[in-house]
Amino acid sequence: MASDVAAWFAGKVPAGWFSGPPEVTSDGDEILVLGTLPDVDLAAGTSEDGRAAARAARIDRFREETREERVRIAREAERQFRRKVAWGARCGGQAKIFTTLSVPVMTRLRMSERSILDTLVAGGVARSRSDALAWCVRLVGMHQADWIKGLRDAIVKVDEARGKGPLN
Repeated sequence: MASDVAAWFAGKVPAGWFSGPPEVTSDGDEILVLGTLPDVDLAAGTSEDGRAAARAARIDRFREETREERVRIAREAERQFRRKVAWGARCGGQAKIFTTLSVPVMTRLRMSERSILDTLVAGGVARSRSDALAWCVRLVGMHQADWIKGLRDAIVKVDEARGKGPLN
């Protein structure tokens, strides 16, 4: 269960790494642990580019300083949950995922659908059909985020109802 995974990581992640408990999301292949770092304290008048650079540097420093311990925790989690673990950090409005799986997904597409992917490749938007399909999925996720969230919330409610059913 997702809440068990999140609770496990909340207990394993060292105090002081993040401003609060890490955000933990997962699917059947991977667990993503994303923590929020304290924002940078800069002089008044620092440009947005300067703030962005400082936040990126804080994320990079965190990545380097915690690498060994993150790997140890990830290995333990991989044995416990039988899924790979990816890490990331957020600082201010910036987020960076350090490692993540790229899992092949089989799909069947008709000629008109393949033509769209081929157009994206020919136009230089993507390097391959695979990249083009990933680009399309990201685009839908960005522009339909509220609808996707509503759908996920509905799935959780269905799972809860099934859990209370007569077969349990």
